[in-house]
Amino acid sequence: MSDIELQKLRDEIDQIDREILILLNKRASVALKIAEIKKAKEIAYYDPVREKKLINKLLELNKGPFSNETIKTLFREILSATLALQESQKIAYLGPEGTFTHLAAIKYFGSFAKFEPQESIKSIFESVEKGLSKFGIVPIENSNEGTVTYTLDMFTQYEVKISGEIIIPITHHLLSLTGEREKIKKIYSHPHAKAQCREWLNKNMPNIPLYDVASTAEAARQACLDEEIAAIASEFAATLYGLKFIAKHIEDYKNNYTRFFILSKTFPNKTGSDKTSIMFSLQDKPGALYNALKPFKESDINLTKIESRPAKMRKWEYIFFVDF
Repeated sequence: MSDIELQKLRDEIDQIDREILILLNKRASVALKIAEIKKAKEIAYYDPVREKKLINKLLELNKGPFSNETIKTLFREILSATLALQESQKIAYLGPEGTFTHLAAIKYFGSFAKFEPQESIKSIFESVEKGLSKFGIVPIENSNEGTVTYTLDMFTQYEVKISGEIIIPITHHLLSLTGEREKIKKIYSHPHAKAQCREWLNKNMPNIPLYDVASTAEAARQACLDEEIAAIASEFAATLYGLKFIAKHIEDYKNNYTRFFILSKTFPNKTGSDKTSIMFSLQDKPGALYNALKPFKESDINLTKIESRPAKMRKWEYIFFVDF
């Protein structure tokens, strides 16, 4: 290719970029007009159902070369930036910065939302219930470690709704300031992350003591302060805290995912293709649970999860959580 041909293509890209800029600002202007109408009618600015339908339509139209996942990410950011012009979306997540919950929040809401780290799952529920945060995001289940029972217990204490969910892959890396394995004298991480990397650690770092911290992000924060400390954390945390890789993908099982619930004060609009979560208690008598679940079978409704937790009011009584 000649220099003239190369310059011609670059000029073409420059023109396309200018057109994209004009269209983005035109889109934002129309969105602001819609926001004025919503404000007058006291309608919520953020409509996750509408947003999901919009992205799904775009994915149907996508002919490449961008993958559907790339298109989804790009338009999630456009929608997030546009919403930020209308309303500051406060999202409570389990902090500090760099946790998998933080990453899930960004993937769900886009990076232009206002993210507010909380010190505990309980704090997230409190923030949403009191209206201090528009939404909250909490881990509910890991494909290897099972249900986060503490999250389930919080639903018995707080009046919040589940307005959505997101599932993200969990990959762990061994990180440090220098990326030099021989300098490491301590390894920090969350107990769940350590458990998910147990075999790799026993094989590759058998004599290095392991220490528990509140989150993988806290482990990364500790590692950025001392080159003798390694953290088991995400690539996202490595970027935030300026860490280098000692080893990548050290999780023992590669098929590792965590499901997160999106909390809010209200339910989203129905789409006709929804998942529902309910909780209920029963009298302690033969066939009580069978009778409670029988209507699902009769209505040909599939249960995707059933879990029981102690009611904590009276001994040996339980609350059941069901997804369908």
